[in-house]
Amino acid sequence: MTYSTTTHPSPTRTSLFRETRRYALFVLLALMVVGFWYAQPAFIRSANLFSILQAVSVVAILGVGVSITMAADGFDLSVGSIAASSVMAASYAMVVWQLDAAETMVLVLLMGALIGLINGLLIVRVGVPDLLATLASMFLLAGLQLIPTGGRSITAGMVLPDGSSVPGAYDPAFLILGRSRLFDTIPLSVVVMAIVAVLAWFLMERTRWGRVFYAIGGNETAAHLAGAATKRYRLWAYILSGTLASLGGLIVASRVGRGDVSAGNSLLLDAVAASLIGYAVLDKRRPHVIGTVVGAIFVGVLLNGLTMLNAPYYTQDFVKGVVLVGALALTFGLGKKR
Repeated sequence: MTYSTTTHPSPTRTSLFRETRRYALFVLLALMVVGFWYAQPAFIRSANLFSILQAVSVVAILGVGVSITMAADGFDLSVGSIAASSVMAASYAMVVWQLDAAETMVLVLLMGALIGLINGLLIVRVGVPDLLATLASMFLLAGLQLIPTGGRSITAGMVLPDGSSVPGAYDPAFLILGRSRLFDTIPLSVVVMAIVAVLAWFLMERTRWGRVFYAIGGNETAAHLAGAATKRYRLWAYILSGTLASLGGLIVASRVGRGDVSAGNSLLLDAVAASLIGYAVLDKRRPHVIGTVVGAIFVGVLLNGLTMLNAPYYTQDFVKGVVLVGALALTFGLGKKR
């Protein structure tokens, strides 16, 4: 008679590994906060904490859009360029066309939805791979936004390439979005981020729409055979992503108060990083809204802490990469079956 010598982890040990893996990123986030607080006591002040949330609000909003496309087995590389184009479009609408704040916001949001629709049609109707379609849109928008002003930022009183001077200026009501604070404490952009996160979470986690998105991401063929209109859902994923990217651009424009041609340079990479870190949050191992917001806050805390410690700017991306790799490796690797 032979006996198996294979040993299995005890239920208690397995449960401990599972819970550690589930909350590993939160533990790392807490350790970072404590470490930066110890090195620089001003880090924990409420003004600085809200400053972090304000800084990551746009990244989180864009990241939510990216997560929705990833849930539907896609990927949107154009969100940074859509946001940057929205900054320029909002500035052009007010400074050159003299539109008010409400008209500008509606116009820019419709522009973002239209770009998302075009991306979606290229992918689901023409058959262009999502990475190639959105990459093409990214380059197209990056160049297109510079043409009306000859590559210059948009400010009141500027001279256009045809020699004419612009007659308008930023609507003061528009600046409320990026500069005002609720109860003189909470930045309005943070409130917008929270509203977007709650609505997107409800859509993706508590409605049939969200379940279909995830079903498409899991197995598009099976979802189609089950009766889901997979092409229509994927189309809507890119429309939502484009609209959220344009909302992020509106917040940036209202914050800086000018059409800055370099306003969206880092938004794409930070939004994608937040979305990918979201896989590790709560051990979901899939894109989800809460994870994306936590991922954006994680990156924001790291960059803010490094800035307060006067870390050289050229080392920040390296340190951010090391910490992100460590966080993902720890979360995905801890407790894996041997």
